[in-house]
Amino acid sequence: MRRLTVAGRLLITAIILAALYFGFKMLGGNELLRKIAPARETSEQIDDSESPTIPATSPEGRSSEQSSAAAPQVANSIDRAGFVYTPPAPTNGTLKGVVELGASGFNSFIITIDKQKNWKLEKAEFGNSLVLENMASDFDIREGLKKYIAGMLDYGVSGRDIHFVVSSGAVKAENTQKIIRALKSLNYVVNTVTPEQEGKLALRSVLPAEYENMAFVTDIGSGNTKISWKEGDRISAVETYGSKYYQDNTSDETVYSGVKEQAAKIPPGKTKTCFIIGGVPFELAKQVRTGKERYTVLKAPADYRGDNAKTKAGLTIYKAIADATGCNQFVFDWDANFTIGFLLSLPQA
Repeated sequence: MRRLTVAGRLLITAIILAALYFGFKMLGGNELLRKIAPARETSEQIDDSESPTIPATSPEGRSSEQSSAAAPQVANSIDRAGFVYTPPAPTNGTLKGVVELGASGFNSFIITIDKQKNWKLEKAEFGNSLVLENMASDFDIREGLKKYIAGMLDYGVSGRDIHFVVSSGAVKAENTQKIIRALKSLNYVVNTVTPEQEGKLALRSVLPAEYENMAFVTDIGSGNTKISWKEGDRISAVETYGSKYYQDNTSDETVYSGVKEQAAKIPPGKTKTCFIIGGVPFELAKQVRTGKERYTVLKAPADYRGDNAKTKAGLTIYKAIADATGCNQFVFDWDANFTIGFLLSLPQA
C-alpha cells in the first residue's frame, strides 16, 4: 500500500471537517449557538466587573460617595503604616516644668522650649493620687507634690518655671480642693482649665502644623474626653464621656452614642488622621510600640481586648470616634500632654 502524500492527507482532513460542519448545521447547531451566546455575553460582563468601581450603598440608599460629606462612614480598617514625622528641635531653649493633677494621678513633665515654641520632652513621671477613689490624705498630697517639685529643681528647672495645672476631669473630683489648698500652702499658683480649654491645649502640644488641615486631636481622659481641631487660627473643642464612666453606672450604649454625636462635629476634611493621647491610648500603644518611637499607630478598636473596666470603656470611646469620623489612622504621641500645651501657651522670655 502506498503512503499518502502530504497533499492527500490535507485533502482528506478538509473533507472530514466539511462533513462535520454540514452535519452540525442540519441538526440545528445554529439555533443552539444563538441560545449559548447571551449566556456567554453575561459571563464576560461579570468577569469584567472588577474594572469599574461601584460605590457602596448607605442604609439610606445613597452611595458612599454621595453621603460621605453628610455622614462619615464607619472605619472598617486601620492604616498601621509607620507614621514618619520629626518635630523641629528647640534652639537655645529653656527648661520648664509642669505638674498635672489628673483625674487618676499626679503627672509631671520637664521640657526644653525655645522662643519659637519648639519643644522637646526631657523627663516625664507618672504617679497615682487616688483622687477619684477618695483615698488621698492632706499629707499624701503635700508629700507627692514636694517630690515632684524637688525632682524638677534637681533637674535644673528654675522655681519660677514650675507650674501646676488641674485637669478638667479632676476638678469634678471631691478631693480636688484638698490638693489645691496643699499647693497654695506651698506658695504655688494653681491653674484650672475647662474641658474646652484642655482640648485646645492638647491640640497645641500634639498637632503638627503640617497636619492642621487634615487631622484632629483626641484626649481620652478618665474624667472626660476632649476632641479638638483647628480651622485657620481658630481651635474648636468639644467634651464627652471619659474612660471611667462605668463608675457612674452609665451604659456603653449611652456613651457610644454620645461620643459619636460629638465626634461627628469634626469637619469631614480633617478626619484623615487623629493624633490621640490619654491614659487608655497609652495602654493601647504599649502593645504595638516599636522600640522607642515617639509616634505609634494604634490598631483598630476591634483588634484590642480590654483586660480591665477602664480599658474596655476607653475602647468604647475609641470605637465611637472611629465610626463617627471614618478615620483610619490614630497616632499616639508618647511625649505630648495637654499640660505641655499649657507651657506652650505661656509667653516665652
